[in-house]
Amino acid sequence: METTEADFPRGGTVKTSESKIVTRTEIDNLFQSNEPKGTKKRKATPNDDSDKVKKQKSFEEKDVLTLNATAKSVEILHMKDLKEGMLMLGCVKDVSDFEVTVGLPCGMQGFLSIRNICDSYTKMLTEQLDSTDTKDIFSLPHLFYSGMMLRCAVAKLDTTKGGSVSLQLSINPKLVNKALTPNALKAGMVLSGCVDSIEDHGYVVDIGVNGSKAFLPNKTEKKKQNTNNELKVGQYMTFQLQEVKNDGRVVRLSVCPQSVSEACAELQHGWTLTNLLPGLLVKATIAKVTNHGLILDFLSSFKGQVDFLHMELEKTSSYTQGSKVQARVLYIEPSTRLIGMSLRSHLVQPETRIITTPAGGDRIGKIVKDCKINSMHHMSGAMLELPDGTLTFVHRNHLKEPNSKVKDNAVLALPKHTCRIIDFSPMEQINFVSLRNSVIQRTFFRYHDLQAGQVIEGTVALLSDDGMIVDLSSRIRGLVPRTHLSEISLKNPEKKYSRGMKVKCRVLSVEPDTKKLYLTRKMALVESSLPLFLSYTDARPGRVSHGYIVCVKNFGCIVRFYNNVKGLVPVSELSSELILNPEEVFYVGQVVKARVLQCEPENAKMLLSFKTAAVGRMEEAAEVRFGCEVGKRLEAKVLKKSVNGLEVSILPEEISALLPTMHLSDHMSNCPLLWESLQEGDTISNLVCVLKNKQKITVSKKPTVIWSLEEGMIAKDFSEVTVGMQMIGWIKNIMDYGVFVEFPYGLVGLAPKSAITDKFISDIMTIFQLGQTVVAKVTNLDDDKKRFLVTLNISEVSVPEEAVQTRLINAVRERRSVAQMIALRDTTDLRQQLAALSIGQKLKLVVDTEGDDGAVFKSDDLPGATILATKHHVTGFQLSPGQKLTSVVLYVDIHLTTVHVSLLGKLVAKKKMLTEEGKYTAMVQHIDKDLAVISLQNTAHLTVVQTQTHLNEVTLSPSSKLRVGMCLAAEVVEPTCEQLQGLPLVSWRRTGPKGQPAVSEGSTGHCFGNIVHGKVRTVKPTSIQVTLENGSTGSVHVSEVMEAAEVLPGSFPTSSVKLGSMVTGRVIGGRETSSHRFLPFSHPRFKYTIPEITLVPSKLEETFVAAKDKVSNYKVGEEITCFVSKFHADRKSLELTCNPGVTGKVELLAMITDLKDSSHPEKIYKLGQAVKAKVVKVSCKPRYLALSLTGFHKLEAGSVTLGMVTAVLQEIGLVVRLPFGCKGIVAVTDLSDAYRLNPLAPFSKAQMLRFYLLRSENGKWQLSLRPSRLNPGEAKPAKDPELLSFDDLHAGKLIRGYVKSVNEQGVFIGLSNNITGRAELQHSTKYFVFKHKDLSDYLPLNMLLTTKILSVNTKNKLVNLSLLPEDTGKPDILPESLGLPLRLMGKEKKKFDLEKKMKRSLPECEKNQKDSPAPKQKKQKKASPEDSDSGVEVYFREEEDHKNKDSKPAARKQVRNSTGPSRLQVATGFSWDVGLSSLQPPTANKDADSSDGEDQEESNKTQKKSRYELAEEKKAAEKALMRRETELMDPQLRPQDATSFERLLLASPNSSLLWLQYMAHHLQAMQIEQARAVAERALKTISFREEQEKLNVWVALLNLENMYGTAESLKKVFERALQFCEPMPVYQQLADIYSKSNKIKEADNLYKSMVKRFRQNKAVWLSYGNFLLQQGESDASAALLQRALKSLPSKESVDVIAKFAQLEFRYGNTERGHAMFDKVLTSYPKRTDLWSVFIDLMVKNGAQKEVRALFDRVIHLSVSVKNIKFFFKRYLDYEKKHGTPQSVQEVKKKAVAFVEGKNIDAFN
Repeated sequence: METTEADFPRGGTVKTSESKIVTRTEIDNLFQSNEPKGTKKRKATPNDDSDKVKKQKSFEEKDVLTLNATAKSVEILHMKDLKEGMLMLGCVKDVSDFEVTVGLPCGMQGFLSIRNICDSYTKMLTEQLDSTDTKDIFSLPHLFYSGMMLRCAVAKLDTTKGGSVSLQLSINPKLVNKALTPNALKAGMVLSGCVDSIEDHGYVVDIGVNGSKAFLPNKTEKKKQNTNNELKVGQYMTFQLQEVKNDGRVVRLSVCPQSVSEACAELQHGWTLTNLLPGLLVKATIAKVTNHGLILDFLSSFKGQVDFLHMELEKTSSYTQGSKVQARVLYIEPSTRLIGMSLRSHLVQPETRIITTPAGGDRIGKIVKDCKINSMHHMSGAMLELPDGTLTFVHRNHLKEPNSKVKDNAVLALPKHTCRIIDFSPMEQINFVSLRNSVIQRTFFRYHDLQAGQVIEGTVALLSDDGMIVDLSSRIRGLVPRTHLSEISLKNPEKKYSRGMKVKCRVLSVEPDTKKLYLTRKMALVESSLPLFLSYTDARPGRVSHGYIVCVKNFGCIVRFYNNVKGLVPVSELSSELILNPEEVFYVGQVVKARVLQCEPENAKMLLSFKTAAVGRMEEAAEVRFGCEVGKRLEAKVLKKSVNGLEVSILPEEISALLPTMHLSDHMSNCPLLWESLQEGDTISNLVCVLKNKQKITVSKKPTVIWSLEEGMIAKDFSEVTVGMQMIGWIKNIMDYGVFVEFPYGLVGLAPKSAITDKFISDIMTIFQLGQTVVAKVTNLDDDKKRFLVTLNISEVSVPEEAVQTRLINAVRERRSVAQMIALRDTTDLRQQLAALSIGQKLKLVVDTEGDDGAVFKSDDLPGATILATKHHVTGFQLSPGQKLTSVVLYVDIHLTTVHVSLLGKLVAKKKMLTEEGKYTAMVQHIDKDLAVISLQNTAHLTVVQTQTHLNEVTLSPSSKLRVGMCLAAEVVEPTCEQLQGLPLVSWRRTGPKGQPAVSEGSTGHCFGNIVHGKVRTVKPTSIQVTLENGSTGSVHVSEVMEAAEVLPGSFPTSSVKLGSMVTGRVIGGRETSSHRFLPFSHPRFKYTIPEITLVPSKLEETFVAAKDKVSNYKVGEEITCFVSKFHADRKSLELTCNPGVTGKVELLAMITDLKDSSHPEKIYKLGQAVKAKVVKVSCKPRYLALSLTGFHKLEAGSVTLGMVTAVLQEIGLVVRLPFGCKGIVAVTDLSDAYRLNPLAPFSKAQMLRFYLLRSENGKWQLSLRPSRLNPGEAKPAKDPELLSFDDLHAGKLIRGYVKSVNEQGVFIGLSNNITGRAELQHSTKYFVFKHKDLSDYLPLNMLLTTKILSVNTKNKLVNLSLLPEDTGKPDILPESLGLPLRLMGKEKKKFDLEKKMKRSLPECEKNQKDSPAPKQKKQKKASPEDSDSGVEVYFREEEDHKNKDSKPAARKQVRNSTGPSRLQVATGFSWDVGLSSLQPPTANKDADSSDGEDQEESNKTQKKSRYELAEEKKAAEKALMRRETELMDPQLRPQDATSFERLLLASPNSSLLWLQYMAHHLQAMQIEQARAVAERALKTISFREEQEKLNVWVALLNLENMYGTAESLKKVFERALQFCEPMPVYQQLADIYSKSNKIKEADNLYKSMVKRFRQNKAVWLSYGNFLLQQGESDASAALLQRALKSLPSKESVDVIAKFAQLEFRYGNTERGHAMFDKVLTSYPKRTDLWSVFIDLMVKNGAQKEVRALFDRVIHLSVSVKNIKFFFKRYLDYEKKHGTPQSVQEVKKKAVAFVEGKNIDAFN
């Protein structure tokens, strides 16, 4: 209709059209209007609609008036400025099938969808969507190409989940050219459009102008350059309007590239701010120049801005106000009509395409250090210069971390920055970088950073039908295919995964170009430790790897690995058993282990095997062992560079290995240089394998390590390590307490902090570097733990001088190879020229600039190089820019293209001849980390030396390091060394050639012997500080204040000097500034720091000779004068100083003589106090004197000294620490003059005592604490006198002593510290003792006994003793309550034998007569010794025992020894079942405990008792008998002896519990054989019907053999048990025993036998599965389940799977258990018992979200209402416990809905 009206205009239509045109003209004129705006307003009423309209119009007019105004400051276009509909010029960066990535101005990026091309292309896609014929449709790569310029419009601004903005673009002409009308079209205009249709003679082009038809003739199209193909529908093009007809209704186009690119927008074209388009070329005038850009005027009335990114850097200075330029429109901001423009040549004069990759190559993602900020643009960002000179841009947002403010000044203050290149903008042709730490530290920045096989962590973004989308970063996302979401296929993956969940995946494949990333969540693949097949070359025959099945056919399975590497497993290799139908056994997605049988990488074919996969790793390990040996020279190829080193492939076997960066050189400064210069694909020779294990092979290029391996100076295992062995290694780890040194073959030793250096180390972390080569010497070995200690102390390890020179040559050779590699890779002339320079070469230079730090030069021979000279090397020169000079090269840094030079005349002069072994004074001229350049005296020779002459050299302070200007002593080894490029090879040291100190240039010091004057500044107890005449400070030691003869003990010499007084002294040495350590002038490292001065008058004379200042000059025993310098409270030791260079130590025991002073010895000695001391020990390493203040310097026998108890030992006595490092022992017999019952009780550790020195034996002193020794005049007579020799012993003498030991030979008693006596067993007790152990229980160690000497053998030093009561008069050592038989002696034994003989000969009647009760006797006569028996009824024979039970004990004779204790009186009614220990004897032994009462003899007469006493005794005996009977009737009472067990077993012979307790009773006493015998008796005794009881005994016997027996004995018991019991329980019990005793291998073998023998038993499979999961064998458990399902009946399958799933929840993988339950319940949804178990497990192990989802599934099951009610009740209980009131209410609502639904169904 609009077209018709335009062709045939009527009145109204014409007016409307004219009014529109007039209105547009007025809007354009408003931009230059200067008329004041009306401000008059009136109040608006609520109903005044007309006012609202006017107010709105006024507001719009206000906005219009500010359009296209001059910006206050020029800044780049920001994302916040973008709005929908905004027009921009862009450049195609990347093209995919459905989307085009477009680069926009200022580094922004947009996406052009396939739906936003044009209407005709979209219509064609829609029509062909359901059709298979797509020949007329061309994909986006056919329509677009990289570098193509586009005019586009912002179609949509999407905000992503991360908060960033995504730009959706459109090139639809109806959006881009929507402001144009047919009347506005003019010939010469440059527009954009898309091909709408293809006609016979050309193309109809859609230009987006309603009412206009555009046509491109064929002849015009064919004139296009760089295009031979015909145009396609939807193809974008930029064209020029060649002819416009019929008021713009018909347009003819031209696409000539040259004319289109050069066509400028003219005034006659009628461009306005409304229809102005990006991409137009205009002629402009610079209106204003600002710091951040330009303001331009164009098309007479328009203003535009050019930001700094779109200015030509080379022409910046030529941009002046009023200059004429050509500019290209970049964008038009719709709200403010701000026009962005560009002056860049690649946009103003574009080629057919714009370069989308930088000239230096794709560096996106690279991290660059040492960058400098070139300029700061506060509203936009900053220009950053990389080390290679490349300029980059940092956006303002990337100068800071997110959600923080930009601090421009703080950023500018930093001299160096580290950045990451994040993108390349084709519009600006510049790299965009970021200074955010979060971006720099990001592991994966783009798809190129990912590799197949990597394990990564991401976040779940989306779940779709294809799988799960996982975000790794804001730029990277990957797809987990549906089959890879879990070990098994998940029907409802949303129940397992939720948005935002963190997941761990492994990369299956990555395609960086198409940005396709495929991941897997199968745990078997993610956690696999097997080698990965990333390519067919990795799949060598014999290797085993994890893969997944992608296809199952009748002929076999196809297994895929990583990067689409696939292989075939034939049917014959699927299993050791015949498989007819593989589809029934295997499924797609199943993870399997496969072994490579054959591989053809060139044909991408591979043959695999499942059944031999188990042995694959062993063969691979064997292959690795065969191919690589430790110590073997190797050649390798670099595969990949990582942060920590190089991944290499050992040639020719192509075995993977690791070459750590720290192993590239012995010099740590060379390692990063070599790493940087090596590239992937390079071949490295002279490598050696230093470590090999199952996981990796480590190789090294350290020359020193290689030399030690080839020379055999290394141990291959711990058995070869010996003390004193010296080995080359490297620092593996640094801890606070020391450093760990690793050696080849994987040996690791510890160097403690004290074994690193003689100096004090404050921070061990700063003196060594990880990987540093060191030489170590073994000092200690721990054979049990296989550990050893080493020392790194330079004084204890030796390195030949030749090794130092070899290391220097290696270091220079490595740096030269780095320079050569860089020069080969960089084809520029500068790198080639720098690589050709050498140290000492002369250069002609021109001064460029001069500063405080030195000067910068230029050279015509080295254009572009930075040539520097420090202030030291331009001394004496007056430099001016342009001045020409001659210099000498000191050092060349080819990385930074920097040359360090010197102008010093002595270096530039003509070189003089050097002589071999000549000695020269050298000066340090330049230092570069491990290497330094020195000059040799006045010879003009330069050479290179190492800054450290020893591998283990430790630099603790900056003053000890080499510095420029320092003088050294050098000796020429070789005047011209070819390995050093002709430089002389020298050795150096810090002292001068004549033994004089090396003095730095310009330093002033005091020479030895100089007389100095000064003023006392401070006076301290141990030193005096003096201010000398030249302003420096001197120190006076306390020993150098006055003459030694005038120093009195207890005086303070420094107190005699007054503060502020003037003194005269002589210089005798110096002190270090940092440590204040005294150094004599003869010290090899003496430096002029703080002079040491003496004030002693005799030393001020000219004839003064230096006193002894070395420790070795002192002699042991010498008495010297010392001064107190420090008291160490922690060690309680005193530090003394003898002179400025010698200190001494005094321990506490050598400090005091009175025990009262031991608690506070510091109160006795004050700082600075003079004392007299004796030299005890002289130590040169470390340097100190051990001194004594007690007046003696060694211990002598017969003297008394102080000591400290260090240990109290029952076997020995007291262990004592004595003065001067000695040790001593005090025997228990020397603790006191009167022996005590517990002799060691009064003593404790750390107790200070006085000791008497008896004698010294084997380095230890025998001591005594007897008062008779310590104070012989005051002590009382000894009750137990000291026995000095065997002469003091006589037969028949009573003597006391302490028990030392008890064995089969008797009781050994210590009589003194060197005399021990023995009492044989027959002389120890009157009772018959079967085993000596019974005796030792009653004779503990150090028990006090009285004994009688039977005989003394002086010759053999043997003493025989007796402990019998008749000899000692003391009670027997064993109590009578034990019931032991008496040992009969002499006549008693004969009488007993006679009575026994008579008893056997008597007839039965006489025996009965004899056994009848005897009449009660009122009086008992005293028995003679001849009629006396043993005191206890004889019960050796069982039959006599039985008879004695019926007899009355009151009729027995009570006979006792005249010297023994009183006998037990047996009351009437006594039963032998009652233990003797529970009865009280009627007569008590009144013998006292004291030794005074031991000699009293008791009366042998039996006292007569009253009736009352007899009645009381009877009552007591009855009570004891009742108590004993009650105890015996208690079923909980456990027997305590064998007799009780035997009695109970008579009553309950079938009780396995009682038999097991009996066995345990024997095992507690370690009576293994008796326990076995009890078990055998039990098996014979228990009735054959009691199967369970017998099984219990068999299990106990199996346990016994497992713990105490051998494998053979256990096997025999097991085989016997199988014969007498059911086999299954026996197998199960033994498996449990193995498992509990951690015998995993035996248990596994047993279970394998069980599943073969009892394959139909479900419990066996479950038990084996439980065992495997407890051992962490999840894969083996899954395989076992498959075997179980095949073996068991099908009806058991569901229960078995459910049981295994429960075990997975308990011990294994929860996800796998979840999946197993899901699979079972999907097939059997009505198994409510399984649902209940599943719920219990999920409540215990799952998240609340998963539990609720499970409940929701259950309540919707098609089961009975009763079951649903049960589950609803559980659901409600769960929410009440774990949920909220809202969630509880939700459950109730669901229950109500369920009930209502049921009612409706019932009604229907």
